[in-house]
Amino acid sequence: MIEEESTTTEVKEEVTEGEQVEEQVEEKPVAKPKGKRQKRKARFSPQIYKFYKVDDDKVTRLRKECPRCGKGTFLAEHSDRLSCGKCGYADFKQSKN
Repeated sequence: MIEEESTTTEVKEEVTEGEQVEEQVEEKPVAKPKGKRQKRKARFSPQIYKFYKVDDDKVTRLRKECPRCGKGTFLAEHSDRLSCGKCGYADFKQSKN
């Protein structure tokens, strides 16, 4: 009864006693042992101290902030413009001509 309800079929080849069946086995390449991984440097950089100035109890920002990204994202100072590296905002400087 169980065999009648099953929907899977299996195909088997019959081998007589005199015949030899060759099976093809794919050889998998042996993985080489991996070396030690490099340790990553900490993401915190002392460069952040270039963006702030501390006088007694007051902290002042030395660079302009991005109007799109908000606080904490500073504009990079180029010779002709100020630009945000996060969103691409650019503020062009006025030339002194």
